Amino acid sequence: MACLVSRTGREMQRYNSSGGRQVVGCIPYRYKEDIDGNVSNELEVLVVSSQKGQALMFPKGGWELDESVEEAAYRESMEEAGVTGIVEPELGQWSFISKRHGSYYEGHMFPLLVKEQLDLWPEKDLRRRIWMNVDEAREVCQHWWMKEALDILVQRLTNLQQNTNTQC
Repeated sequence: MACLVSRTGREMQRYNSSGGRQVVGCIPYRYKEDIDGNVSNELEVLVVSSQKGQALMFPKGGWELDESVEEAAYRESMEEAGVTGIVEPELGQWSFISKRHGSYYEGHMFPLLVKEQLDLWPEKDLRRRIWMNVDEAREVCQHWWMKEALDILVQRLTNLQQNTNTQC
């Protein structure tokens, strides 16, 4: 059972050595299924709307002192997008300026292979979630660093698929 309340406040927030807020996000993904439940090779990713607008992005939020970076990534995906699954190895770290606060942030991104999509989740009434293909997601995603993470994920999954096909 998932917690149905989002964490709030910044008292547990992590900051890097230069004072930048550390945030963590996930790219929730799955492979598209047909009507009969057969899984294809077509990758779908889940984007969410921002809390205070219609901008689309991948779930992300603050990394807190009482959790690992992977736990933070998992929590943000559940809170903002209502999905759970397997957090896979980190896609990378980015340094960027927050448009809202005008300060440097450090962003960590992870893939999340979605295993369950919840009907109720903490930010259900605050956000929209939309499954889309990679090209659509790259076009609508508001953050350049998230687009770079998406490109890394696609390359990683493509290489994995090619290696799997070569071994067969």
